[in-house]
Amino acid sequence: MISPASRPYIDASVPVLREHGLAITQTFYRNLFVAHPELSNLFNMGNQANGAQQQSLASAVFAYAANIDNTDALYPVVNRIVHKHASVGITAEHYPIVGRHLIGAIQETLGDAASPPLLAAWDEAYRSLANLFIEAEKKLYAHAGVAAGQLHNMRVTEVSKESEEVTSFTMQAADGQPVPGFKPGQYVSVSVEFDDNSRQLRQYSLSNAPNADFLRISVKRERAGEESPEGQVSNWIHDNVASGTILRITHPFGEFIPDTESIEPIVLISAGVGITPMISVLNRIAEVHPSRFVIFAHAARDEQYHSHQADINAAKALMPNLQTVTFYESASDIAANDGSIHEGMMDVSRLPKWPRSEANVYMCGPFGFMKAQWLGLVESGVPVARLHREVFGPEMLDYLN
Repeated sequence: MISPASRPYIDASVPVLREHGLAITQTFYRNLFVAHPELSNLFNMGNQANGAQQQSLASAVFAYAANIDNTDALYPVVNRIVHKHASVGITAEHYPIVGRHLIGAIQETLGDAASPPLLAAWDEAYRSLANLFIEAEKKLYAHAGVAAGQLHNMRVTEVSKESEEVTSFTMQAADGQPVPGFKPGQYVSVSVEFDDNSRQLRQYSLSNAPNADFLRISVKRERAGEESPEGQVSNWIHDNVASGTILRITHPFGEFIPDTESIEPIVLISAGVGITPMISVLNRIAEVHPSRFVIFAHAARDEQYHSHQADINAAKALMPNLQTVTFYESASDIAANDGSIHEGMMDVSRLPKWPRSEANVYMCGPFGFMKAQWLGLVESGVPVARLHREVFGPEMLDYLN
């Protein structure tokens, strides 16, 4: 809780953060990495390069200031960040360092406008939020039975090309023990050490149903774009990992956990590599409730970029009430003649009908795709409470309520 003396300064910060939040976070990260270059191992430097991480932090700080008394609004964001922090091994010792540089960035950016009472209020607010994260992360580590940053040695046993860009890697524990348990929708971080002694961690969704003998991840080769560098870790994995390679991964984490155990209707919507957690969900449902009503809708560039078609076909053979709908930006004549395949961008109005008030809808895909489907579903009458999404990468908080 924030003291009555500090609250007016936090409230007054909302318009200031709207205007200067990005500049503050850019200053924060620059100063943090200069003072503590070792912490770059904990951050996705690709997201630093394209500005996504700075935008995400600015959005999160603004959301905190705007909802400081509304814990219900903050909880989903806090919970997601807690799982991300656990997946890279954040500890209580990191928070004072971050706090010092965040307050320093506010002071540097705002100049004389950053009065001592305002800085004191934000110091208090940060410490309150940090304590919330520390306690939640401590509980999450304890529940998982792992120490912060603990890694498992996994031996790759199978490498399968799933599409033009995506390859799956099946792994078993190098010591022969059962692999860590997880729930469909969760992810692991893969730790890669490079020749320059730098280390990076990247999260990859687990792409098969839970099994005590193995884990599977599916990795998209991230090519360089106009505003983003190529994926350092994903390209390393594609270029270097083969059967027999030892990968070091974290325990599975993630708060995006679709309901696989009930018999209620369910709708799974994805695009691109966002299909990976949905395949884990689909394969689990095929095991436990094969007669369940499931809509599996996916969007891809074309057939060559459509991952995990073998998994989908296997599920079709087991699940009489599974309805698949595919949207290709460019479809071949053969694909276009298939009634379940449409050419063009995904349009939720073209999905099979389902009981809107009974089925949960789960989505995973790029930012623009997620925004379009969310709005389309709400306009079509799907209750917001029935909508759930997984966001790959830093989350922008300004489009989903």
